[in-house]
Amino acid sequence: MPVTLGFTRLLASGRLRGQRVGIVSNPASVDGAFTHVVDALIGAPGVTLGAIFGPQHGFRSDVQDNMIETAHAEDAERRVPVYSLYSDTREPTPEMLAGLDVLVIDLQDIGARIYTYVYTMANCLRAGARLGLPIIVCDRPNPIGGVAVEGPMLDPAYASFVGQFPIPMRHGMTIGELASLFNDHFGIGARLEVITLEGWSRDCYGDEAGAPWVMPSPNIPTLETAVVYPGTVLLEGTMASEGRGTTRPFELVGSPSISTGGRCPGSISAPRSSSRPSRSMHAPPAAAARSTSRIDGRSGR
Repeated sequence: MPVTLGFTRLLASGRLRGQRVGIVSNPASVDGAFTHVVDALIGAPGVTLGAIFGPQHGFRSDVQDNMIETAHAEDAERRVPVYSLYSDTREPTPEMLAGLDVLVIDLQDIGARIYTYVYTMANCLRAGARLGLPIIVCDRPNPIGGVAVEGPMLDPAYASFVGQFPIPMRHGMTIGELASLFNDHFGIGARLEVITLEGWSRDCYGDEAGAPWVMPSPNIPTLETAVVYPGTVLLEGTMASEGRGTTRPFELVGSPSISTGGRCPGSISAPRSSSRPSRSMHAPPAAAARSTSRIDGRSGR
């Protein structure tokens, strides 16, 4: 059975009736019928859409390059402001939040510590805490599962916008669970409500959850990209290429400085994680079953 997303449950509850709502979302913020949350809010009885907020890559996710800020705008069709939270500010200002009764966050995380959407969420929690504005986070499945937790913890000495809290590289949590962790354990203290999922099993990957796959960001085109991302994203801190601009970002990696020893250059693709649950626990996701690595002619999971 497909999962019931947090946003679907939120709308069905009538919790937003009579409220002026701000929404943090992007193109992946759709329900099982591919209805975007902004359109669902506009169609909900008694709900007023007050403002739209977009994370890195923009509300429309049309800025592919990494670390490129996006400008604020106006949605001409819906006649509401569109504020960029990856611009001159990484946090919604009091002026942006003025007149709102609640801020709803519905973003698709991909299960890795180095992914800016969860820190945009954290910054919204901080702004909400200062203003006393309620924050509702709508939960979505972790596309690379909620069982395996692996990789190094963030050293707080190296905290930044892209890594604000000491959590593992592959954290094994949903965005709703991260919201509670940031807010309660790390002391943000906002008036937070998490609308949980229904029907999601922690050992399910994205192609088993029954939720539609829409690219969470321009360089995460497939579930396979999300699977390798917690490892190959580290190449962004080196002179090597993590494959941005190719059709397989984070799966195809390399550098002109790599010597082939006089042999014909071959493809080098990222090996998949060995920590996913065994077949005895559940059938492996289709994306995992297709996965192979081709390094020095060897193949494997």
